[in-house]
Amino acid sequence: MLISFVIPAYNESKNIGACIDAIQQELTRTGYDCEIIVVDNACTDNTAMIAKARGARVVRENQKGLVFARECGYRASTGELVAHIDADTRIEKGWVQYAADSFKKNPKLVVLSGPYTFYDGTFFINTITSLFHLGEYALYILNRFVFRAGGLVQGGNFIIRRTALDSAGGFNTSISFFGEDTDIARRLYPFGTMIFTFKLRAKSSARRLKGDGVIITGWRYLINFVWMMLFKRAFTNSYKDFR
Repeated sequence: MLISFVIPAYNESKNIGACIDAIQQELTRTGYDCEIIVVDNACTDNTAMIAKARGARVVRENQKGLVFARECGYRASTGELVAHIDADTRIEKGWVQYAADSFKKNPKLVVLSGPYTFYDGTFFINTITSLFHLGEYALYILNRFVFRAGGLVQGGNFIIRRTALDSAGGFNTSISFFGEDTDIARRLYPFGTMIFTFKLRAKSSARRLKGDGVIITGWRYLINFVWMMLFKRAFTNSYKDFR
């Protein structure tokens, strides 16, 4: 098994079908041997039924929380590479081939990640987040090459080499939501190369940006990134579900 796709899902009946369809279209184009695992994270809707109908394997995680779901999916997976894709996210054409080629060409590569655009976002939201991604990339360069303390992982659009994730001890389930991607980047840094690239693209929902506002959302991600790097813990321990 080359790639295991892990999709954490809490009441994602509106989005899970499109997420799985985008992955399956990529698998059809490449012919790679991959599996799709949907983590039913204490769902009360028909997310699991929709996922099963599309051929995904469903595992149940009763402890609600994104990191619990990521850890459950990772433990259930069998692939050499473990891709973590959020349920409201759709990988773009070429994602699988680019990821597979990148890991094949670079045996030291442990994490590959990329940015989002928003399929339901306004022009303003997509413009502001594009600028935010440029700032993220600058932080990635500083973090990786100057401070040598980590890299940059975009939660919901990243793929990890299993052996490195095993060595790092998996995901840190003490983190509730914000900072989980920064934490995994920080802990994986000693095990190899981490790359953040605009070539690994995905489209996601702008529902959090619409719900909390662009400025507040951007600030929360930024302060938690800094806090996690400096103090190895999240600044924000609470979060809202947007469905």
